[in-house]
Amino acid sequence: MRMGLAIAMLLCPLASSVPAAAQPKVNIEQSFADSLTALPKDELAVSGGFYVPAYSSVAMSQGKLRVDFSVTLSVHNASETQALVVKRIGYFDTAGKQVESYLKAPVALKPLATISIFVPTDDVRGGTGANFLVDWAATSEIAEPAVEALMVGGVANAHYAFISQGRPTRTIGKK
Repeated sequence: MRMGLAIAMLLCPLASSVPAAAQPKVNIEQSFADSLTALPKDELAVSGGFYVPAYSSVAMSQGKLRVDFSVTLSVHNASETQALVVKRIGYFDTAGKQVESYLKAPVALKPLATISIFVPTDDVRGGTGANFLVDWAATSEIAEPAVEALMVGGVANAHYAFISQGRPTRTIGKK
């Protein structure tokens, strides 16, 4: 019994040093049911996209130290009156390879509602150049959504938090 406990205690640090595999899927429909509404029946005449830089790992101390961060991506519907349809949330690594897709189907956010995605600190699949692509649409002109990533992490007694704002990649309206 003691031998098994000693081996388990020795292996615990090894388990935390292995890069995380895919994390359990976030079910946006369940987690954010109060923020969602039915998809609009009208044609989605306006659409756009955001590129959001994220940093699941950051090199520090002349590149000799890697600090891992949790990442929370938030998508805010900035409209007071219209639903915002989120069509895609993709998470990409430093090499541009998609490592996660967070939507099975489009979802519609109520006016002023928010959804978010959480990538835990031990999920370092994104690396130092991780990023998200978020595609959205609406039935008519709408306030542009606010999309940003919050990174939180630390080393020893130092803790860090910073925000990366999404950059619009395109907005297409009625022609």
